[in-house]
Amino acid sequence: MPRENLIGTAVAGYTIDREVGEGGTSTVYDAHHPEHGRVALKVLRERLRNDSTAVARFVREAGYGARVEHPNVVHTLEVGEATGGVHYLAMEWADGEILEKYIRRHGALSSREVASVIKQLASAVEATHQQNIVHRDLKPENVMYDPETCQAKLLDFGIAADTTTPAEERLTRAGFFVGTLMYLAPESLTGELVTAAADQYSLATIAYFLLTGVLPYSAKQPREMFTQLLNMPPIPLNQAKDGVIFHPQVEAVIMRGLSKKPDNRYGTVLEFATELEHALALPPEGPAGLSRFLRRFSRKPDRKR
Repeated sequence: MPRENLIGTAVAGYTIDREVGEGGTSTVYDAHHPEHGRVALKVLRERLRNDSTAVARFVREAGYGARVEHPNVVHTLEVGEATGGVHYLAMEWADGEILEKYIRRHGALSSREVASVIKQLASAVEATHQQNIVHRDLKPENVMYDPETCQAKLLDFGIAADTTTPAEERLTRAGFFVGTLMYLAPESLTGELVTAAADQYSLATIAYFLLTGVLPYSAKQPREMFTQLLNMPPIPLNQAKDGVIFHPQVEAVIMRGLSKKPDNRYGTVLEFATELEHALALPPEGPAGLSRFLRRFSRKPDRKR
């Protein structure tokens, strides 16, 4: 079945200019609107338009996004159904590129950049927690990063959960999960009730990745990753990559955020981010470590040309 081509058409007054991303259930377009200007327009895939569950999840995502008003969260403008049963979600346009793609092209960020990005994301996630929402899918692919301004914005509430929903409606069976395996907290795999602490684990994994360019587990296949997450400790930060050494306090903060037991993590995501920010300002011990620190900390982000 050929894919629907909406480029050059209008959906509920939003004129679609180009495709900028796609997922399993929807496609995201660069579009413009007479009132809202340039927007990111998310459209549910044609094959799912008559799937009541898929439509309900799409609308629920819009509702969660609209509840969170924060400068580091992409703002939801409108959700609706256009002519022909086209379900759409209009969001503010955020400059930059997906953080994961930026890291893959440019390598690990400097300590200064990491401290800034994690603090921004923690502030955004804390705002979602204050609205009784657990994001459940924090990962670099769900962060828009503008290297020109060093601003990070959180995207995609597609699998978020409302903590005021009855527990029995939020539980998943052991061995089943929602989210991206490499960034999931271990309790997400065991059937436990996922809380705000799970978002902190995911944020600590993001910080680990931004600092080293690798992940805290070495598994290459999902089954192996599943086993390691449940049964093995993460690779210590200072053993993640040859020649990349941080102050012991940086490692201590990251590894606490990656604790398998939620109660062993920090009290909030903001507490984690603040401790990490302070630790990243400390140079690694020894002359060699200091030299590496100065090079990493002072590196300026790439600018657009």
